[in-house]
Amino acid sequence: MKNYVPVQCPICEDELIVTDMKCNKCNTHFQGEFYVSKFSKLDEKQLLFVETFIKCRGSIKEMEKELNISYPTVKSRLEDVVKSLGFQSDEKPDEKRKKILESIDSGEMSVEEAINILKK
Repeated sequence: MKNYVPVQCPICEDELIVTDMKCNKCNTHFQGEFYVSKFSKLDEKQLLFVETFIKCRGSIKEMEKELNISYPTVKSRLEDVVKSLGFQSDEKPDEKRKKILESIDSGEMSVEEAINILKK
């Protein structure tokens, strides 16, 4: 497992600034103030989702096939990424719950999958 650069202080939860970097190959070492991108806030699962989303050129149908998940799960994971990147969600909580219940009812989503989505 790779260790990613932390983006948040574990003490005060403020943004961290990378100040020291080194190349493993040639041992070049440099210091300064280096800022991380918003994508650094995503966990490994979210990054894989974003990579797949780009690979599928934003097609939710293709995402369903590629990840073998239902439409509501794709939408839910996309909302999760949107929130993690600090953007405001356009989906209201009641609408989300209703879509999840409809997905369970139609067999597109399992109860376990729905529980995991709702926990987030």
